[in-house]
Amino acid sequence: MTTALLEKEKTKKQYTYEDYAKLPEGAPYQLIGGELIMTPSPIPYHQIIARNIGFELLKFNEQKSLGEVIFAPMDVSLSETETYQPDIIFISNDRLNIIGEKKIEAAPDLVMEILSPATAYYDLRHKKRMYEKSGVKEYWIVDPMEKGIEVYENVNGEFKLFSQAQEKDRAKSKLLEGFGVELEKAF
Repeated sequence: MTTALLEKEKTKKQYTYEDYAKLPEGAPYQLIGGELIMTPSPIPYHQIIARNIGFELLKFNEQKSLGEVIFAPMDVSLSETETYQPDIIFISNDRLNIIGEKKIEAAPDLVMEILSPATAYYDLRHKKRMYEKSGVKEYWIVDPMEKGIEVYENVNGEFKLFSQAQEKDRAKSKLLEGFGVELEKAF
């Protein structure tokens, strides 16, 4: 590595939640690995999928009263250098205390991310690892292009594939027993 490159790396700012919180409300950023990553507004199809899956989760939760369902944009702060805005989150009744005045202050029980070109890399790699390490119990990856859903459960700090659905299948939750989404209703 050249001296100039080393100097650049030394002076590269690592942002924290304190820096992130100074952004104007609604600024299109997430704090990922200490970097402010611009995340443009999702396309309509992304939002339609979020609505469809969110509706199913809301309906299920309304019947069972298990906790809170919250939609993006909502800050979820996992550490000083990691603050995300997952598409859909669920927090169980016994953990509602993590809902702070301005942000979710710990790992939600369930996180759903709908892949988009701007965020897919992070959703599948860095954010997935951080959700895993921080204690998210269940992680749903929704793929609009492939029209599929993968559901991961956290087993001893590591995500294991629990359910996978394609075409006319049904994605199932382990955490929320009895909850699932028919893919025809999602896409």
